[in-house]
Amino acid sequence: MNLPTASELKAKKCLPCEGGVEPFSLEKSQKQLEQLPKWVISEDGKWISRKWMMKNFVEALEFINKVGQIAEDDAHHPDIHLTGYRQLKIEISTHAISGLSENDFILAAKIDAAAEA
Repeated sequence: MNLPTASELKAKKCLPCEGGVEPFSLEKSQKQLEQLPKWVISEDGKWISRKWMMKNFVEALEFINKVGQIAEDDAHHPDIHLTGYRQLKIEISTHAISGLSENDFILAAKIDAAAEA
């Protein structure tokens, strides 16, 4: 199974998904996550997530805004959870297919790049 690297994913653009395509298998999702080791897959294989502990509330909001712009640019929107004023969790799934697609890994790679910037 030859899947894109994190750099290759980051260079791609999310494609519109209105359903009608099969979600990634659990095996394929786990294999793709080898390129994005800070992300974890849910037990049911339908979403991926990553957690951060931000320095403070302002830093958390700034990062959320970066993620929001990335998501808006690619028209693929994650679930963003901010708790305890600096604990951030992002969950990504392709809702139209109730599972994971390449779009989810593209978005995760772009979020990782923003976190490192």
